[in-house]
Amino acid sequence: MTGSGSIVRIAARGEGVTADGRHIPFAAPGDTVHPDGSVIDGPHHAVPPCRHFPECGGCQLQHVDDVAYARYVADRVAGGLAAQRVEVADLRAPHISPPRTRRRASLSALSVARGCAIGFHTRQSRQIVDTRECHVLHPRLFAIVSPLRDLLGDVLGLRKTATIKATLADQGVDLLIEGVDTGGLARAERFQDFASEHELARLALDDGMGPQTVWEPDAVTVTLSGSAIPLPPFAFLQATCDGEAALIAAVQEAAGGAKTVADLFCGLGTFAMALAGSAKVYAAEAARDVAAALKTGANHSQQPVFVEHRDLYRRPLTNSELDRFEAVALDPPRAGAAEQVAALAKSAVPRIGYVSCNPASFARDARTLVDAGYRLDWVQPVGQFRWSTHVELTGCFSR
Repeated sequence: MTGSGSIVRIAARGEGVTADGRHIPFAAPGDTVHPDGSVIDGPHHAVPPCRHFPECGGCQLQHVDDVAYARYVADRVAGGLAAQRVEVADLRAPHISPPRTRRRASLSALSVARGCAIGFHTRQSRQIVDTRECHVLHPRLFAIVSPLRDLLGDVLGLRKTATIKATLADQGVDLLIEGVDTGGLARAERFQDFASEHELARLALDDGMGPQTVWEPDAVTVTLSGSAIPLPPFAFLQATCDGEAALIAAVQEAAGGAKTVADLFCGLGTFAMALAGSAKVYAAEAARDVAAALKTGANHSQQPVFVEHRDLYRRPLTNSELDRFEAVALDPPRAGAAEQVAALAKSAVPRIGYVSCNPASFARDARTLVDAGYRLDWVQPVGQFRWSTHVELTGCFSR
C-alpha cells in the first residue's frame, strides 16, 4: 500500500473508504490511513461498547460514533436512489433506535464439552460467538440466554446445533427453539419446568415438522396501536418499538389523511392498525397464520380492517382494484415489490407510503413509480438495527 489519506465515508458493508477508493476494515470517517496501512483514529472513531466486537457478526459499526452512523444510514439511502437516478425532494435526518431495544432476534446454539455456546455467528463464518453481553438486545431477551445455556447443554447432543428465535411479546419472552424435540414425557416436563421457572410467555419446539407449543399459559399477543393481536411463533415484527413508532408516523404522514387505504404485505398489521384510527383499511398478507391473526385482532378490537389472505407476488392488486383507494401503504420483503409496483404505476392512487428494508430494491421500485409520473416527495431513513449495516426507510410518493 502506498500513500496516505483520510477515510471519507463508510461502504455498504461497513468498511471505511478513502478518497482514492481503498477499503479499510473498522475505520471511521476522519481516520487517517498511513502508507504502512496503520490507522490513526479521527473524531468519529468510537470505542466499541461490547467486548465481543468485532468478532460477533451481530454488529458491524460499533467503532463509529452516532454522527457517523447516522450519516452512513442516510448515505445508504442516497446511494441507492442515485444508482437509479431517482431524485428526492427531501432526504430527512435518520431516526436511530437506542441501544438495548431489539425485541426480536435469532440466535444460534452449539452444544460443546463444557456446556452450550449461544450467540450470533462470527463474521463470514458459521462459528458462534458465545455471547456474554449484548448492547443491542432488549435486556429481557438477553436475560434468557444464560439459563438456556444450561438447558440446551443438557438436552442437545455433543456438537449438535439449534436455533433460538426470541420475541418480546405482551406476556413476556416468547421462545421458538428449532432443531430440538420434546423427546418423551420426562424431557417435555423439563422444558415446561424451564418455561415456568423463567416466566416465559410461550415455549415452542420445532424438530423440522413445524412448531409445537409445550408451554403457553395465556394466549400470546403483541399490541399494535392499542389492539392486542395474536402472535404466531416468531412472526415478523419491526425490530424495535422505537423504530416501529418512527415508521408508523412516516406512513401516517404519507397517507395524508386518506379515508380509504390499502396496506399491502401487511404482516400482523403494524400499519393497518395505526391507519384504522382514521380510515377504512384493506390489508393483504401472504402468510395464512399471520393474516388470520390480524383478522382476529382487528375483529376483537372492532377496527375497520378487512383482511385478505393473498400472495401479492403471484396475484398483485390490479390497477383497477387499486383505484378504489385514496392511499396505499406497502412493506414488502427485501426483494421489493416489482410486480405490485408495476400495477401501482398504472393506477390512479394519489399517495403511496413505501416502507423498505433494502435501499437498493426500494430505489428500483421508485424508478418505476417516478417513470409513471409519481414524485418522491421525501424519504425517512430509519436505523433500528443499531450498529449494523441493515437500513430501513419510508418513502412518500404522490401525484
